Amino acid sequence: MKIDQDVLVKRFQDYISYNTQSDEENDQVWPSTDCQMVLAKHIAEELRGMGLEDVELDEHAYIMATLPANGCDDAPVVGFIAHLDTSPDASGEHIQAHIVKDYDGKDIVLNQEKNIVFSTETFPEILRYKGQDIIMTDGTTLLGADDKAGVTSIISAVEYLLQHPEIKHGEIRIGFTPDEETGRSAAKFDVEKFGADFAYTVDGGEIGGLEYENFNAANPVITFHGISTHTGSAKGKMKNALTLACEWQQMLPAGEKPEYTEGYEGFFHVYKLEGGCEKAVMHMLVRDHDKAKFEARKATLDKMAAFFNDRYGAGTVEIEPHDVYYNMLEKIEDGNMYVVELAKQAMESLGIQPDIQPIRGGTDGAQLSFRGLPCPNIFTGGANFHGRFEYLPVQSLQAAANTVLAIMELAGKRKK
Repeated sequence: MKIDQDVLVKRFQDYISYNTQSDEENDQVWPSTDCQMVLAKHIAEELRGMGLEDVELDEHAYIMATLPANGCDDAPVVGFIAHLDTSPDASGEHIQAHIVKDYDGKDIVLNQEKNIVFSTETFPEILRYKGQDIIMTDGTTLLGADDKAGVTSIISAVEYLLQHPEIKHGEIRIGFTPDEETGRSAAKFDVEKFGADFAYTVDGGEIGGLEYENFNAANPVITFHGISTHTGSAKGKMKNALTLACEWQQMLPAGEKPEYTEGYEGFFHVYKLEGGCEKAVMHMLVRDHDKAKFEARKATLDKMAAFFNDRYGAGTVEIEPHDVYYNMLEKIEDGNMYVVELAKQAMESLGIQPDIQPIRGGTDGAQLSFRGLPCPNIFTGGANFHGRFEYLPVQSLQAAANTVLAIMELAGKRKK
């Protein structure tokens, strides 16, 4: 049972022709960019043309649709979710994709004119795909497999079931969201309206990926208040907010930053600093898989703020706390491991070895799991997301779509 590669590649190339970069600075509007709605309308029309029911596109670019049960009316409702937007970290405009046929394991010249080369020394992981067909860019944009490969897989699996009514399945709900890359897509996702008993985000990386534990995440904003005076008479008077911010950065545990951590190790990360002598604003990430350690990290920042305010004066440092998501493991282990086992069974039935790793990040599924929708994450097949050297093996895309299809069929054999 295989979904045709040509169908998948054509659909994927169609979707990446739409620039759907989200904008993390535009955090008061859904979607954050108008271009996401353009693709959303295109996909909604495609779903209606395929014959899906209850196709809805709301004003925020969220899409939901239903494939009714086919002979398995007492099966649970299973959902599949992917996001429409691409990362703002690299350009997603005018993507020039091409397929490297039967990859020979050597460096790949992506753009001869600009001397852009995909180096196997820098990205040795690509060697596992030697002999396969790999979709790549011209080295000037991202590819968009995150997450248009997920969208492609879900829609292609549903289309296959429509074309093969002999395959019995329960009710299937699909949903596509905007602004996942800004961390806001789950916020307006209507779990009750979606109506699934459990779901999967199709938003992972390389083949076999199955993820059901992720970071606990906080994104605090630290504001430093200084005193600006003329530099010629600043002694004993000036309090430079930028200097305070640098001192704060140096006080963070040296080995507990992203560049020094892996696996289950948490971190502090300063990713943006802006301002001047009078005021500086720092944006941070605080991450840990362990909830107690996560809370301890946030307490560390509070202690640092108290130290600064005692040393430099009350009100020197202010912390605006902001918890973003929590580790879905807590909800999956609480009576919902069958959702993971179903995905493992689907992969193994296709000869795919499940690769279960903790996510050093988060997914929509983390937030949705805490809102009553158990929602692990499965692979899309892509690699090197968010950058100019992103790639997608065609065989991995096919494996992702077939995994979605297998889960749909296996879910139909369960009882509510």
